[in-house]
Amino acid sequence: MTGFRRGVRLGVDVGRARVGVARCDADGMLAVPVETVPRDDASIARLAALAAEHDPIEIVVGLPVNMRGEDTPSTTDARMFAAELADAQPAPVRLVDERLSTVTAHAALRQSGRRQKGSRSIVDQVAAVVLLQHAVDTEKQTGIAPGIPLGTGLE
Repeated sequence: MTGFRRGVRLGVDVGRARVGVARCDADGMLAVPVETVPRDDASIARLAALAAEHDPIEIVVGLPVNMRGEDTPSTTDARMFAAELADAQPAPVRLVDERLSTVTAHAALRQSGRRQKGSRSIVDQVAAVVLLQHAVDTEKQTGIAPGIPLGTGLE
């Protein structure tokens, strides 16, 4: 676990209608669902409250680039949401490539026997879990924090 920064992290999967939130323990052993936040004028305030409750060392926000790694309208939306979140609470925010996290979440729910229609409320949380677990596992393997920190000009 060389180079792994110990501490709780939050994972955020930004969607047009809902925002999935997950957290991991301080050792990064397991990411778990926290809640699905409706995407509205109160979204940022709710996420700031969750950050205050869980006191993360960072918040990992999924960056939905296309399969070629190029920006899409959703990428721009996620960047703007992440910037608002960074301004609303003190934890650093990192943007992490989330290609296939929602697809993986849907597949996991199907394998568990859940119907697609009945899973809408939880799929965003599962996508946040997939995103966060991947970010933590990547840092453990490489010793390098995943993604791009906001405020560096690289985002």
